[in-house]
Amino acid sequence: MIKLFGGKKDPQPNTGTTEEPPAASPGPLGFFSRMKQAVTRTRESFSAKIEDIVSLTRTVDESALEDLESALLTSDIGVQTTTEVLDALRDRARRQAIEGGQELRDLLKEQLRTILEAPHRAIAAPPAPPRVTFLVGVNGTGKTTTSGKLAAWLRAQNHSVLLCAADTFRAAAIEQLEVWAGRSGVEMIKTRQGGDPAAVLYDAACAAKARSIDDLIVDTAGRLHTKSGLMDELDKMRRTAAKLIPGAPHEVLLVMDATTGQNGLQQARLFTQAAGVTGIVLTKLDGTAKGGIAVAIAREFNLPVRFVGVGEKMEDLLEFSPADFVDALLG
Repeated sequence: MIKLFGGKKDPQPNTGTTEEPPAASPGPLGFFSRMKQAVTRTRESFSAKIEDIVSLTRTVDESALEDLESALLTSDIGVQTTTEVLDALRDRARRQAIEGGQELRDLLKEQLRTILEAPHRAIAAPPAPPRVTFLVGVNGTGKTTTSGKLAAWLRAQNHSVLLCAADTFRAAAIEQLEVWAGRSGVEMIKTRQGGDPAAVLYDAACAAKARSIDDLIVDTAGRLHTKSGLMDELDKMRRTAAKLIPGAPHEVLLVMDATTGQNGLQQARLFTQAAGVTGIVLTKLDGTAKGGIAVAIAREFNLPVRFVGVGEKMEDLLEFSPADFVDALLG
């Protein structure tokens, strides 16, 4: 074991295979096809209802809008967002008649795209590497798996990546991330289970700077077995990162399980208030008919969806595109 930093726990880097980066991200056509496949369950329930409205509607009236309201709520877009969409459509209908179901569909797509695009903003590059990204969220949402997939995605962009195993409390979290580090072809800094997350982050940040790493990805805990609260621990880690790397963490991604739908929004409220969340990773999108939650997140929290998880494979993390998502959902 090599001692990298005097006076601290010895970090234990995992030396993954670094000969070739993972396969490049799919091109536009491949991406859209995969996004369409990922939202199949949502589209089957949502689009079928929209098709009924479109086929039966010649002039859009209140009855058609009520049917649309039901379809939106069923897809877990949420009451607040649904109300905003319908208000905009009613306002349009008052000013200028909506002629038929196809125009209603086009206007709905425009509304959903606008909501999803509104929170998107460029993430400023740090003056010097590394760029530090925290992955936060409750246990079971797929943080550790997403950390590994994100490392692979960045490697495919020709970035050098270091993983930090800062979830030191969940049993087997460190070992799980180590497996993903090997698959992604990146190194990892870890400590013993039950160790201080801020201490291992300190070691990882120092290592990333010393090795001129482009991206440091930090897998954080979803709960703690200590007296300190989770949000207090995350705040401590934020302070540690900022002391070593100006502006860090540069991005804080909240990993949410899409299958929880509206129930997951309470998690989002807690983390956005306390952890400085800058974006969302929506996992298990392929396993739910509640894909409309992406729209609810964007509207209610003014947060962009950065990535979506669409399966268990290394390449099953897609950079989110509002336009492709809406087109895949509504055709």
